[in-house]
Amino acid sequence: MASHEVDIDSVKSYLLQLQADICRQLSEEDGSQDFIVDAWQREGEEGVMGLTGGGVTRVMEGGAVIEKGGVNFSHVRGKTLPVSATAHRPELAGRSFQALGVSLVIHPRNPYLPTSHANIRLFVAEKEGETPVWWFGGGFDLTPYYPFDEDCQHWHQVAKNACAPFGQEIYPKYKKWCDEYFYLKHRNETRGIGGLFFDDLNRETFGWDFAQCFAFLRAVGDAFIQAYRPIVARRKAMAYSERQKAFQLYRRGRYVEFNLAFDRGTIFGLQTGGRTESILMSMPPEVHWKYAYQPEADSEEARIYSYLSPRDWV
Repeated sequence: MASHEVDIDSVKSYLLQLQADICRQLSEEDGSQDFIVDAWQREGEEGVMGLTGGGVTRVMEGGAVIEKGGVNFSHVRGKTLPVSATAHRPELAGRSFQALGVSLVIHPRNPYLPTSHANIRLFVAEKEGETPVWWFGGGFDLTPYYPFDEDCQHWHQVAKNACAPFGQEIYPKYKKWCDEYFYLKHRNETRGIGGLFFDDLNRETFGWDFAQCFAFLRAVGDAFIQAYRPIVARRKAMAYSERQKAFQLYRRGRYVEFNLAFDRGTIFGLQTGGRTESILMSMPPEVHWKYAYQPEADSEEARIYSYLSPRDWV
């Protein structure tokens, strides 16, 4: 393969393998059930940009450890890139596109076990007679409710290790981008303790050819389960009270608010008429909102509000 060629087949093969491996490892930690597998296909329809393609959605609900988790693979094609994909690259308006990726969200049962999210993807914008324009994006982030320094430091150490072979500047750059991206403007809060976030990764923006960009994507994809599984193993059996469960359900509301108001993947999927069940699989099974809620001063619940301020973890 020449370094400038877009090797979609290799990316697709890797993504499907990654999806299967993550589900296997999380099922082992849960110990009560496996992820159900829902393979789907769709043909182009009027009003949804002629979207075609398919995917594999894997979901676990009601597990001993995972209250709800979804690990979704999709590969879709569309006639025209949506506004969300061309807002900062107007020169691509009107191009057809392919988008493939894996996106996951894990909502644990235990309030001491953080919610986790990861996404890695490839976009290819195409126009007859012109060279395809491609870019990679993705990352992973952690949303604790009752945080532990040990967990947060481990999470970021794995992220830093994944980036290290690609340059010492990579981790701080994409760690900062993650802190800034997963920010709820209307709450003046970060969603969690961050991790990595990158987008528009290609030769033009970063100087790496396709092979090197793909290698970085694999490093980030492989790092997610290395970062999350030890945290699951440490926290899944901790005893908790109704009060702690209630606070987890309240804080899950922040997750929903971000996904529906700001998340690029959710917005892209809805704008292109994507498969709603797969797009909204990230929603938790149960969530509470309370009007003007304030935790008791100096309580275990109050700690999270100052804890989430971005910092250097490693």
